[in-house]
Amino acid sequence: MQVALRDYFTDRRYPESYYAASAGTPEPRPSLTGMIDTEICVIGAGFTGLSAGLHLAGDHDVTILEAARIGWGASGRNGGQIINGYSGDIRSIAATLGPAAGELARSMIPEGVNIIREFIARYGIECELRPGSLALACTGAQMEKLRAWMNEWEESGVEGLEILDRERLSAHVGSERYQGGMIDHTGGHLHPLKLALGEADSFEFLGGRLFELSTVRSFEIGDGTAIVRTDAGEVRCRTLILCGNAYLESPGHEFSQLIMPVHSEIIATEPLDDGLARQLMPGGAAAYDLRFINDYFRLSADRRMLFGSSAWYGRRGNPDIGTVPTQHMIKVFPQLADVRIDYAWSGMFAVTRSRLPQLGKLADNLFYARAYSGHGVNMSHLFGRLLAEAVDGDDERADVFARMPHGKFPGGSGFREALTTLAARWYLLRDNLGI
Repeated sequence: MQVALRDYFTDRRYPESYYAASAGTPEPRPSLTGMIDTEICVIGAGFTGLSAGLHLAGDHDVTILEAARIGWGASGRNGGQIINGYSGDIRSIAATLGPAAGELARSMIPEGVNIIREFIARYGIECELRPGSLALACTGAQMEKLRAWMNEWEESGVEGLEILDRERLSAHVGSERYQGGMIDHTGGHLHPLKLALGEADSFEFLGGRLFELSTVRSFEIGDGTAIVRTDAGEVRCRTLILCGNAYLESPGHEFSQLIMPVHSEIIATEPLDDGLARQLMPGGAAAYDLRFINDYFRLSADRRMLFGSSAWYGRRGNPDIGTVPTQHMIKVFPQLADVRIDYAWSGMFAVTRSRLPQLGKLADNLFYARAYSGHGVNMSHLFGRLLAEAVDGDDERADVFARMPHGKFPGGSGFREALTTLAARWYLLRDNLGI
C-alpha cells in the first residue's frame, strides 16, 4: 500500500502567538537528509506523537518526523487547558460495544491529565502549570449536564469536583453571564508550547531521534516494513504511527473523510494590573462554557487574558483573526473593552461526528490517533500511551476506540464544510435561545 500526503503548510515558522513569543527561541532540530533505519517512525511532533514517543523510547528505537516545528499545530496554539474527560458522550461506546467497553472507556477519563502531571514531574518540565478547570453553564439544562458529568467523573475516579451555583461561582469568575459551573481541582492550565518543547527534549534524552522541517510526502506499507519519504530523506521502519491530526490528509482516502478541521482563534491582551486580574478571575482557574460553539479563557502567568472561540469549519478559517474572540471577551468581561490586544492567532483541530476521538490501524504495522474534538491536551497524551500499548501488542484499551464506527461528514468533499457550518449555526441559535 502506497499513500501520498497533501501539504497544507505555507509557513513552517511558529505563528505570531503569545505562546511562541514567550517560549524563548528554541534552536531548530536538524532536517532529515539521506536514509536512516529505525524500529518505529512517528509522523508529527505534537502532543500525540510526543506522548507516544516518550512511552516507547528507551525500549524501542523511535524516530519522530515533523513537517514544521515542534508543537507547530494545535499542540502549540491551543487554549492551554487540561480538562478531564472526552468531548463526546462515552455512553455511546457502551451502547455500541457493550457495557464492558463502556466501563473501560470511563475508567480512562482521568488518565490523560495524570500523564501530563507525570511527565512534568518526571522530566522537570517548566510550563507554568496552574490548578483548576472550570466548566461554565449558560442555561439550566447545562447545569443539569454538569451534574451528570460530576457523577460520571466521580465514578471513574476523578476527585476534587464541586458544583457551583451563581453565588459561589463569583469566587472564580467575575462575570454575570453564567448561571453556575463545576470546578475540577485536578484539572488546570499551562503553557502548551513550553510543554511540547519540554517533552521533545525529554524524548531525545531517552534516546529518541527528532527531525524538524521534514515534510512527509508519501509512505509505503509492506509486510512488516514501512518506507517513509520526505523531500530530502527516507526512513525505513517496522512500524509507522500517524499523529498529524487536522494537518495530515491523504487526498481521496476514506481516512481523510472521517474528520472535519475546525479553526479556533485566541487573543492575548496586554498584561492586566493585579487588581483587575483578580476581579476577573479571582480563583485563578481556567474556564470554558458548554455551548456548542464555546468560549474558553484563562489568565496567563503574566496576567494576560487569553480568550478563545471556535467558530470556523474547514481549512479556510477567518481572514480577520481575533475579531470573534474579542467580541465574545467583551460580552463576558465588559471591563476589558478598552484593553490592548497584543496577540491574535488561529489554528486547526479535528472533530468527528460523534465528538469521540479516533484511534486504530490502517494495516498491521500502521497506527493512528487523532480528532480529540476540543479536548486535545489531555486526550492526546492518553492516546499516545494507548498507541504505545498497541505497538507493544497490548491493544485491549486501544481496541475500545478502534472498534467504534465513525461516520463520514455529509456532503462529500465539495459540500461537507458548508453543511457542517450550517448545522453549527443551528446549534449556535439554540445556544443563544437557551434551548
